[in-house]
Amino acid sequence: MLAEGANGFIGHSALIIGFAACLFAALGLVAATTTHNPRLLRAVQSYGWLALVGAVLAITVMVRALVTRDWSLAYVQKVGSYDTPALFNFTAVWSALEGSILLWLLLLAIYTAVIMRRYRHRMNDPIVAWALVVMFVVTAFFFFLALGPTDAFRAAGTPDFSRCCKGPNPLLQNHVLVLFHPPILYLGYVGFTVPFAFAIAALVTGRVGEGWLVETRRWALFAWGFLTLGIILGGWWSYEVLGWGGVWAWDPVENASFLPWLTGTAYIHSVMVQERRGMLRVWNLSLLVATFSLTILGTFLTRSGVVNSVHAFSDSTIGPYLLGGFGVVVAVSLGLIAWRGDRLRSPGAIDSPVSREGAFLANNVLFSLFAFVILLGTVFPLIVEAKDDRKIAVGSPFFDTMAQPIGLVLLFLMAVAPALPWRKASAELLRDRLFWPAWCGVATLAFAVAVGATGFAPLLAFGLAGFAAGSALRQLVLATRRQGYRGLLGRTNGGMIVHLGIILIAVALAASNSYTRSGEFTVAKGETIEFAGHTFTL
Repeated sequence: MLAEGANGFIGHSALIIGFAACLFAALGLVAATTTHNPRLLRAVQSYGWLALVGAVLAITVMVRALVTRDWSLAYVQKVGSYDTPALFNFTAVWSALEGSILLWLLLLAIYTAVIMRRYRHRMNDPIVAWALVVMFVVTAFFFFLALGPTDAFRAAGTPDFSRCCKGPNPLLQNHVLVLFHPPILYLGYVGFTVPFAFAIAALVTGRVGEGWLVETRRWALFAWGFLTLGIILGGWWSYEVLGWGGVWAWDPVENASFLPWLTGTAYIHSVMVQERRGMLRVWNLSLLVATFSLTILGTFLTRSGVVNSVHAFSDSTIGPYLLGGFGVVVAVSLGLIAWRGDRLRSPGAIDSPVSREGAFLANNVLFSLFAFVILLGTVFPLIVEAKDDRKIAVGSPFFDTMAQPIGLVLLFLMAVAPALPWRKASAELLRDRLFWPAWCGVATLAFAVAVGATGFAPLLAFGLAGFAAGSALRQLVLATRRQGYRGLLGRTNGGMIVHLGIILIAVALAASNSYTRSGEFTVAKGETIEFAGHTFTL
């Protein structure tokens, strides 16, 4: 068994080694791009693996400290307890700020090692080398956070069990999703570092054509998938823990995860226009910068303690460091885009707004507008408090009012865009491709009215959802006729399957938000009440 204080020493040592390894790796790659020295590249790989070992060792030591109740560490006193069940004692690793930064660091080191391994034979390629430089610098920043403002291995005195050692927040001790939701959400957050790194590398090297997009798109899809799953699991967790059917309340921390999802979704669509037509180069780079920047801002909102939220479990001094990192990312990225402006001119142009690229552009404008509205509503109370020293709240009514029309138009675009060809669509082609999807929308609307649905907005949502689902199903049916079940694979038809999932969520949200009935009652034990056609007994 490790001696008292050894966990702290080993944890600090692992973080210092990892931090130094990242710096040496980044500097080695910069030198290798000019000297083309193969020995430097081999050394960089060694430093990269050493950084991963440091991150793995640090979080392993923290797990051991929590399992063995090493009260010599302040973090263990903060989230540990003799009474906490084994599962929640393990998940306490990421239940507070210091441990969550360790988790972020571990995932970031893994992503960096995977990229280094995948491109080990192309590390002399400047775009790969600079992408890894960016990833090592970002990893070094999180090693710095773990060593400084969020030191999880800080020593503590003899614990006063009457005031500490009570275990994690109670909301983090009553559902198994605490084991899955944070790591999966962080896989999405951290995963966007990879496409961001390749975007910066393209700007630094001046290779801003379409060549860097293939790998970037794949990693963006990977990160987007995990972020989507994390958000869904978060809604499920809220439904189970917070009670009475609430899956989304426009909470600031919920919004913090939704913002990069919106800009990431916009990028996944618009990158197809650049690949096909060589357009939207500046826009796509800006979307990647925005998505990565919003993950940093989301961490600030989640972990700095500046917002009041049922999902935020910290109050620390990390805020200035995260805001500083956010500012550096935005300033450097915009500076590089301005520097390469002459090479970012698009060779193509939109021939007609009634085309697939025109629909994707409209889609991007709406997603970006959606993100701006949510960002404004989330940070506006912070701005007012900083300026006037008064607290205000921007709640669900604002977000619902703004989100509803944007969501309806997006449903319409989901129906129309898959049927549009590139460059220009004729009226005859649109009639042929949208006839059956339109009837699906009409049939869905008629069914909703028949079962008693009322209200203009929800009925419109149901009709548009049927329209969009019909369009996606038409695409999938045609693909399976041509290629069998192999037609369900691939980029386009995989996107149609995702569309069906989004449509299902949209229908559920429209129904729950429009037809939910709520009331407040004071009920004595054994008393029975009736509400909304149901009988409840306490």
